[in-house]
Amino acid sequence: MTSRIILDVHALQSVPPSNLNRDDTGAPKTAVYGGATRARVSSQAWKRATRRYFDTILDPAELGVRTKRVAELLAERITALTPGIGEVQALALAAEVLQTATGSKIEPPKRKVEQAKKNGDAEPAPESSYLMFLSSRQLDNLAALAVEGAGDIKAFLKDKDNKARAKKIADGRHSVDIALFGRMVADSTDINVDAAAQVAHAISVHRAETESDYFTAVDDRNSDAEPGAGMIGTVDFNSATLYRYAALDVDLLERTLGKGLDENEAPATPVRRAVEAFLEAFVSSLPTGKINTFGNHTLPDAVVVTLRTARPISFVSAFEKPVAPDADGGHLEPACARLADWVPEIERVYGDDDARTWILRVGPSTAKLSSLGDEAPRLASLVAGVGAAVAERLERRG
Repeated sequence: MTSRIILDVHALQSVPPSNLNRDDTGAPKTAVYGGATRARVSSQAWKRATRRYFDTILDPAELGVRTKRVAELLAERITALTPGIGEVQALALAAEVLQTATGSKIEPPKRKVEQAKKNGDAEPAPESSYLMFLSSRQLDNLAALAVEGAGDIKAFLKDKDNKARAKKIADGRHSVDIALFGRMVADSTDINVDAAAQVAHAISVHRAETESDYFTAVDDRNSDAEPGAGMIGTVDFNSATLYRYAALDVDLLERTLGKGLDENEAPATPVRRAVEAFLEAFVSSLPTGKINTFGNHTLPDAVVVTLRTARPISFVSAFEKPVAPDADGGHLEPACARLADWVPEIERVYGDDDARTWILRVGPSTAKLSSLGDEAPRLASLVAGVGAAVAERLERRG
């Protein structure tokens, strides 16, 4: 049986009073695990933060855009290619090409049409009925196809070969974020993309309580005769040492991205770049819920990365029994000790001989984790080392 290439990323991160991810009442999300209420940050929140972090480390050409207003996005590219095409024509071209490529209806929303008629406004731009995720390269190539058939786009796309070209464009040259987090096209499931990355809900390693902050705001124009507050309210928050986990299926990532797409590019280059970007972004990113209120800008205290040849393994079971605070009241050091004891046991029972582990840690509280693998002095070293190891395994396999 051919061995797999799986990357597990684990992080312990202490977060001070904050509200990273709110529920429908505005309170921090929680979950019950091991019979105890834990602080929780949803996987969607951290995936969103990871995707936004890509903007700081990747070229826009390597990324995608997820939006209902995809016709406007494509129309902008069409007019950039051929400035003589007007906005209305560009939108019409974009809608036709997108409908052919994705099988989705691209038309003005009825409620916006009715509102425009009521107000005497121009007809609104066509939209998809759901968020559509397309890569920058896909949009560029669809724009070029639209310009090619601009004379009579409906007749152009009725041609069997041109229709096939449109569909092929929508299902090729996927961006890094589409390959990592997947894409669902409800009306054309054959161009869906399975996500190579799985991100767990982050949970606290200990029991966590939600607290409320009562606040007031003073009106700057109040006189001495009006001493009261101009506004009062409450905001909920908690603080926690979180266990974060993500798994990356490198084989699936390679199937989606392909091998060496550009000239003079090594076969493993697209996958290595995606792996390194994901690792850096997942470790460094932070959801921005109530960030202006709490300023809770922390980074992980410890990161454990394991490259495997079998299935992913989360270490969350190490914290099924809530961690009790140490003598000084902190949870980080006992959490690291718990992990340092538990990981060798699960690796002994379920681990594989070819697994390789790296550690990135900060301060003496995390010292016990150093026995689990090779220590990286900096995040950049960790990212480069993991990327090189993934590339080496891909090239060795051929």
